[in-house]
Amino acid sequence: MVRLRTVSFTLCSSKLGSIARAAFIASFAGLLSGFAPVSAVAADSRSLANAPEAASTPQPAVNPSERRARVVLTVDDTRITVGELEDYLAAIPTFQLSVFGSTPSSIARGYLESVVLRELLLAKGAKKKNLDTALPTSHLVARALSSATLRHTSGVYASPAAVPEADVARYFDEHRANFETPERILLWRILCKTREEALGVLAAARRDPTPQGFMDLAREHSLDKATYLRGGNLGFVAPDGTSNEAGVRVDPRLVSEAKAVKDGDFVPSPVPEADAFAVVWRRGTVAARSESMQNAQESIRTTLYRQSKETAEAKRIAELRVALVKDVNAALVSTFELPPLDAGLGPVRNLPRR
Repeated sequence: MVRLRTVSFTLCSSKLGSIARAAFIASFAGLLSGFAPVSAVAADSRSLANAPEAASTPQPAVNPSERRARVVLTVDDTRITVGELEDYLAAIPTFQLSVFGSTPSSIARGYLESVVLRELLLAKGAKKKNLDTALPTSHLVARALSSATLRHTSGVYASPAAVPEADVARYFDEHRANFETPERILLWRILCKTREEALGVLAAARRDPTPQGFMDLAREHSLDKATYLRGGNLGFVAPDGTSNEAGVRVDPRLVSEAKAVKDGDFVPSPVPEADAFAVVWRRGTVAARSESMQNAQESIRTTLYRQSKETAEAKRIAELRVALVKDVNAALVSTFELPPLDAGLGPVRNLPRR
């Protein structure tokens, strides 16, 4: 079945909107029950505007499932039923339906003509020219189908709101460190080889207590080549020596010594660190944070839902891989023709042929 385009809006629905939509769908259902089926073969030979109007006389009672199964439009080998058309229209906000007409009859015909028939004819035209099997269209079709598979792959929870409170509480207890963070201190440090050198650097830093002056001293004296170019900036360091800077971890003694001074002050004497001595400047502080489960439950539900969805998707992909992948020739990867890595950001339309 060809997927048809529908118009979507971010307008919140109300009870009045629901009632109005229900009333329209009821009117539309009555209209379609007497709508003469239309067969379309060529866009320039038939028009739904000339199709007969729905019968004005009462129609015989029809079983709901039988009514929805009736074919209202046929384009080549594709049939659109009453039920499918109702489902398409139900996805459109009621106020937007006025784009297609002012009455259920004109709306139905306008939607059939301007959306359903138009897209089916264009899709069939593309298929007759084999555009659906040529790049980039074939890739877009595959992406649409893969997205549909993922949308229909359900995890443990139907939605974030469906995550039970017991699961939220368990996640909160198991990941409490994510919701309770200790005070962190922003430290700049120059690591010197000897205590005497560290005392000289500390005296020079006090004479010029500016970021640029400290950075110059760090470039000249610091043994820590991972941080000396940024003035020995260790980032915000927790009591255990871990930093918010990736890959940075220091002796916790630096933090405990820095706690004894105020933001903007130097630790009064060099701090022993392994077999060296550190000149430490306390630059700032991030206060400790403690978030309650009540405040965190929305983000926890979202996290658990996403994890459940990702787990289900990974399982489904693994199942499909076992069932469908028959042959992988990894050796051919080395024969792929790719553009030079410095060829720019634009796509290369034509690879060289040999």
